[in-house]
Amino acid sequence: MKTRTIQRTRLVPHTVNGKTEMVLDRYTVDVPIPPRDWDRTVLTAVTAAAGLLVTVTVVWSTASIGDLLARVTIAPAAYAAAVAFDLAWILCMAVEWLSRYDPARASLPRRMGHGALAIAMVAVGAHGWLAGQVAIGAIGAVVSGIVKTLWTVVLRHHAKPLDAKTQQWVDKQRAEAGGELAMVAINRELTRARSLVAAEEAALRTGPDADPDESGQSADEPDPNPQPELTGPMTVKDAVRTALDSGVSDPDKILSYVRQRADANAKPATVDRYIRLARLAG
Repeated sequence: MKTRTIQRTRLVPHTVNGKTEMVLDRYTVDVPIPPRDWDRTVLTAVTAAAGLLVTVTVVWSTASIGDLLARVTIAPAAYAAAVAFDLAWILCMAVEWLSRYDPARASLPRRMGHGALAIAMVAVGAHGWLAGQVAIGAIGAVVSGIVKTLWTVVLRHHAKPLDAKTQQWVDKQRAEAGGELAMVAINRELTRARSLVAAEEAALRTGPDADPDESGQSADEPDPNPQPELTGPMTVKDAVRTALDSGVSDPDKILSYVRQRADANAKPATVDRYIRLARLAG
């Protein structure tokens, strides 16, 4: 059995001048080396080689299909569109890889990948046929098919299908988590909608108060600050009399009313004189 030497540390007591402290002690130990996992090594090598072949296929197909499309459009646009032919089935393989534990979900990207591959192969073959090289076009188309088949074999090896009961359990857990994730967006949408409704109702709430007595004063209690009734134009004397008859006794309020209804330049002395006369007459 093969071993390898590694260095480890441990705490040991160390005493100096009668005082003991725990210090690190470094030591080496031989540990056994596990046997090489050749299966994993081979699988890693096959996966890397398949990835390299995909790159080669993309370059070949892009060159062929790009030259085919360049007959009717400018070269940059033609080669950019040519990448989509192989990129489509490569992306389908990536989704199939993500669904390797769920055969039902992996079936759709697998079928879509085969369809995209067939279109790419037809395009490569058409380029060879139009160029007068039918054999080269057919061989070039087969290259993409070989690489896709190789990747199908690799994916089948990586796939770990679950038994029926475990698959049902996984589906239920996935549905529950998906429902929780969906409720996050739904709750956000509902909150936004309710906020819009509240804002709309607040903007439209412009009608009169349901209580006709806007001052909030009870009908049984007199208003401590009565206001004189508004009538037509009048003299200073009449305005003073109206204010007093309305229950206004504050000279400043009477002066304000006189200036509002009779004379805007009424003097306080004049108003006071009429107040005294009105009170003596009353």
